[in-house]
Amino acid sequence: MKRIFTFFLTTIALLSCDKDDGSVPGTVVPTRLLSEVAVEDDAELQEYLKTHFYNYEEFENPPAGFDFKIVIDTIAGDNAGKRPLFEDVSVEEIMVLPSFSFGLSDQDDEIAHKLYYVEVREGQGDLPTEGDNSILRYEGSFLDGTLFDASTTPVRFYLPNLVRGFAEAMTKLNIASEITENGDGTLAFENYGIGIVFIPSGLGYGNGTGPTGNIPSYSNLIFKLDGLSFEESTDFDGDGIPSILEDLNGDGNLNNDNTDGEIEQLFLPNHRDNDDDNDGILTRDEIELDADGNFVAFKDTDGDGISDHLDNDN
Repeated sequence: MKRIFTFFLTTIALLSCDKDDGSVPGTVVPTRLLSEVAVEDDAELQEYLKTHFYNYEEFENPPAGFDFKIVIDTIAGDNAGKRPLFEDVSVEEIMVLPSFSFGLSDQDDEIAHKLYYVEVREGQGDLPTEGDNSILRYEGSFLDGTLFDASTTPVRFYLPNLVRGFAEAMTKLNIASEITENGDGTLAFENYGIGIVFIPSGLGYGNGTGPTGNIPSYSNLIFKLDGLSFEESTDFDGDGIPSILEDLNGDGNLNNDNTDGEIEQLFLPNHRDNDDDNDGILTRDEIELDADGNFVAFKDTDGDGISDHLDNDN
């Protein structure tokens, strides 16, 4: 079953990593050095952030009937005195390994990328981790304002399945403080986090064109986000270990942690693998669980410093 699952994931990955530029069918975009692209992307994002603003005044003093939607506009004309986004953003530097993230085998040095984000409204609930299922609304656009994707109703995403920049941004937004049923099958979210993230291509789809082929290669992206809720201690593969605890190197990227040696790259990392050491014994049978099947602790039966579920000769 592992091999079938791996083949399926490989096929999906190949289909979604088409090098077509998304606008002219059959046109192949030449592969570029990520180190060069990262510098250009950052310059473009900084220029955008210095020349645009969002409706911060409405969020600071909400008018009657305000819909709490982010609106971005250019600093010019009547808006000449507005505060630029550049003064509002926080920055996180994230390292990207081109050979791992985009299959660029001739580029083996990690490249620093800057992720820019604004917490427009602080949520009053908890923060999700990089390994959780998250409930959110979003709107994705290019820097020229063209919308390429959106969800106006709540959707559920497993964050490790998303591009790195999007997933990281969701871990910056506290969720709603209260969730109530409306009586018609829908939910109401109170005091949820609202934010914007500006993603360089190296933390997005890079030299690919997105899952539906509608994003040109090397595109910088903007997402407006509502962080509504999340599933605490998500266990994606059902092996008894919360996914976030399978981030063994602690870098926030669960897809580069693979200890069974069977699969290269990201197709069956530990958070997707219910037998993490490939010894034929399920991971959940090599850890300590409570009566309800919840994770309690790792075990090290032979005392060699390696947890049983990662040790195929214990």
